[in-house]
Amino acid sequence: MNFIENLNFYGEKKEPFFFITNYMKTEFEVIPLSKLPKNIRFQISNKPKLHIHNSPLKKEYISFKEYSKKFDLLKEEILNGNTYLANLTTETKVKTNLSLNEIYSIANAKFKLLYKDKFVCFSPERFCEIKNNKIYTYPMKGTIDANIPNAQQIILKDKKELAEHTMIVDLLRNDLSIISKNVKVENFRYCDHVNAGEKELIQISSKISGNLENNWEKSIGNIIDALLPAGSITGTPKKKTVEILENIENYDRGYFTGVFGVYDGKTLDSSVIIRYIEKNKNNEYLYKSGGGITSDSCVEKEYKEMCDKVYIP
Repeated sequence: MNFIENLNFYGEKKEPFFFITNYMKTEFEVIPLSKLPKNIRFQISNKPKLHIHNSPLKKEYISFKEYSKKFDLLKEEILNGNTYLANLTTETKVKTNLSLNEIYSIANAKFKLLYKDKFVCFSPERFCEIKNNKIYTYPMKGTIDANIPNAQQIILKDKKELAEHTMIVDLLRNDLSIISKNVKVENFRYCDHVNAGEKELIQISSKISGNLENNWEKSIGNIIDALLPAGSITGTPKKKTVEILENIENYDRGYFTGVFGVYDGKTLDSSVIIRYIEKNKNNEYLYKSGGGITSDSCVEKEYKEMCDKVYIP
């Protein structure tokens, strides 16, 4: 069975399961919770404590020059009208004495996942949530250092940030309208404080909802598939932007910016796989991070945001 069929199969049986898919939907697993192997650990919908610690990571970012080349290519695509918003991501080499399992244990985040000694994720971003026949999604777009004076007012008044967030909200509204009815934005641009290891970040999210049919469990696969890949880590228009990013990024995102989640027999909760450390074939660690680019983006600010997102919370 494919990804959609697997999700629908267990959903119709109302059997609790864990699911995961990579960014391009070429690799996936759907596993009953009763059979979940010990090398997959997760925590979902935690209430993380805000505490600052020294991140045990040595970081080797790509050079500003190399990042600028990618940024300029993307800006050209935007100016040519091929995309309006695109989430440019890169790889950062990191070194630590900690194992992926140890990183998972110390990380403090709303969503955590350790996947088969292949990668660890400590994500602040929910993908979608389904409960009481309603589906919710919470696009997160916009980041600022919380230590900057008046940081919250600065980011909420920033025209570039407003435009970027509005485009993602519109994209997610359209995505939800494919599989639900009475779609509406319940909360537009609210602030979350996120522990970023050496500092604290403010990130901007919105809450969007839609009504599902009473027997939505039978169509879990179709619902999830219709929303993939997540709008917040691609851009708009989604299909064309994914193609553009694949050419410009020129690396395999893998499970980074995919999704994972859990169906407990009554409700479903899931997360976007960001804040992510991957172990490659040489047992080296790669941290993948990025941010949204629009016509008003400043390369220096975007490079800094990409760097700021390399941390263990």
